Amino acid sequence: MEWEQSQQVLRELVSAMYTHTQRRSDKATQELRAQAGIWLRELRERRGLSQRELAHLIRAKYTFVSQIETGRCRMPPDRYVVWANALGVAPRELVQGLLPYYDPVTYNVLWAGSAAALASHGASPPAV
Repeated sequence: MEWEQSQQVLRELVSAMYTHTQRRSDKATQELRAQAGIWLRELRERRGLSQRELAHLIRAKYTFVSQIETGRCRMPPDRYVVWANALGVAPRELVQGLLPYYDPVTYNVLWAGSAAALASHGASPPAV
């Protein structure tokens, strides 16, 4: 039975890696992106930044920040560290906060049931 469970986890992980969730536009994905945007907006506001100020720090247009915060697009993975630095959070915290929204299958494979592990890194994204 344990082998079957590990195989299921592996299938889910592989599926998550190849579904290109950043390119999906179905309703569920849009809702998840909107929730990620709310979380990011809260981080930005806690830091006392406007969208324009954040855009300046990450070297992007403020309209891009707006699009991410409203869920119309997602943050590119190669920009995670830049965004984390601008928002004053550790890159790990940012990624662990985004992963439930951007790639919930991988999030569940890696961290399902480990709220204490996330809390120990300072991350506390809402449950998906």
